[in-house]
Amino acid sequence: MADKRDYYEVLGIGKSASEDEIKKAYRSQAKKYHPDLHPGDKEAEAKFKEVNEAYEILSNPEKKSRYDQFGHAGVDPNFGAGGGYGGGFGGFGGGFDMGDLGGIFGDLFGGGFGGFGSRERSGPKKGENIRVRIGISFFEACKGAKKEVEIDHMVSCPDCNGSGAKKGTSPKTCPDCSGSGYVRRVQRTPLGNMQTTSPCSRCQGKGTIIENPCDNCRGTGRVKKRSKIEINIPAGIDNGQTIPLRGMGDKGLDGGPAGDLYVTVSVRPDPVFERDGYNIYVDIPITFAQAALGDEITVPTIDGKVSYTIPEGTQSGTTFRLRGKGVQELGGRGRGDQYVKVSVEIPKKLNKAQREAIKDFDSLLNKENNHYEKRKSFFEKLKDRK
Repeated sequence: MADKRDYYEVLGIGKSASEDEIKKAYRSQAKKYHPDLHPGDKEAEAKFKEVNEAYEILSNPEKKSRYDQFGHAGVDPNFGAGGGYGGGFGGFGGGFDMGDLGGIFGDLFGGGFGGFGSRERSGPKKGENIRVRIGISFFEACKGAKKEVEIDHMVSCPDCNGSGAKKGTSPKTCPDCSGSGYVRRVQRTPLGNMQTTSPCSRCQGKGTIIENPCDNCRGTGRVKKRSKIEINIPAGIDNGQTIPLRGMGDKGLDGGPAGDLYVTVSVRPDPVFERDGYNIYVDIPITFAQAALGDEITVPTIDGKVSYTIPEGTQSGTTFRLRGKGVQELGGRGRGDQYVKVSVEIPKKLNKAQREAIKDFDSLLNKENNHYEKRKSFFEKLKDRK
């Protein structure tokens, strides 16, 4: 941990940087150290990995918060494994229970309020859902990928197979409620006899009693376990979208179904491509000669490089459309398009011969006076105003 640089320093930003500023800084640094621009340069490759690691943490609000509080230790996969976070908010005791309120009224009014706020039977309950975030690259989002996440979740106790009873024993039917989980009682009131039903206090509404609890799970039937889960990232997924994995959350209580695992993806921006829905946008610089004479240029796409012929007289800012070269739609129903915007790059620091050549070229164009349509139209509009 001590050898790692501060993530804010890696991206060249301050701690108060906004989400957009973090993304902009990442794009700048990723482009600077991209392996395609530095083939074989191990130092640049290491810098590129460092930049990606910094962005993955600072672009995730939860990880960023832990990093701001605890530094690199706060985003270590083992952070909190010893119970520091206790698996979420379980330490707060589950919150306020309206069943407690029912008990209060029952004591005050002798049960005359019947089932007001009473606890439901503690039968099978679905396990808690788990939510995690995972960082993926732009190309992994476009093409799909297999990723692995580590989660801490409640699983069936291996010692008692989830029964909660010590090995060799089993839960027994509660003698007070005969396994129903409820007890009924009749009270005399000025209005006559009133019957009330409430959860059995002996078995807590479960209908069974564990006389010899399992030492490993203490009778709960569940233990915490860290698991590696493989996730299929579908092609076409976008930043912020969530993948549900049914039954991969916490094991249920008393035979209830397991909760679900929700994986939200954070897509790292690419230094070359921009995405809007299923369409992709890319800016390509061209020379004045290419724009004036036309040329065959190489265009990068998510499928590889393709050739495209720009016509003679192409203006700076012109956008061309490559059909079907965008992102695959989720479910494989089709693909978006790629839009290529060309920008004419004006040369700088010309030598004397180059300057003279351009002046001669410009004078030839001005003699015919039919090459600069926008310029001609502009000055004609000025004449009309006089």
